Amino acid sequence: MSNGRAIEILLVEDNPGDVRLTREALKEGKILNHVSVAGDGVEALSFLRREGKYAAAARPDVILLDLNLPKKTGHEVLAEIKHEPDLKRIPVVILTTSVADQDILKAYDHHANCYINKPVDLEQFMRVVRSIEDFWCTIVKMPVGG
Repeated sequence: MSNGRAIEILLVEDNPGDVRLTREALKEGKILNHVSVAGDGVEALSFLRREGKYAAAARPDVILLDLNLPKKTGHEVLAEIKHEPDLKRIPVVILTTSVADQDILKAYDHHANCYINKPVDLEQFMRVVRSIEDFWCTIVKMPVGG
């Protein structure tokens, strides 16, 4: 998928600890990547739409989206992404602590590409993030140019 360039990942996460761990896991992975972080749902959509300070933002190859976000929930962000023609083909991986059936159903109703429960255990968390990277960045065939 990378064609020699870094994989662009947008991490939408408001917990600084989870941001740090995710970055660390991705850094240890075997895929060259660049991670951008949005700390809330409004910021994530501004980044994706290249608004304001994000005018020069790179289009992500994959989005890691938490559901429990300030300003706009992950569900709202997902719904907007999947309804915008310029964004809807970007794979969105829900990475959240919620195991609630209604959250899982709602995520898939809004066309999430997959739903992953964020492990509490550090080693498991690192393994899950590396698995996401390996799957989406080496195994999956993506359309060129989004």
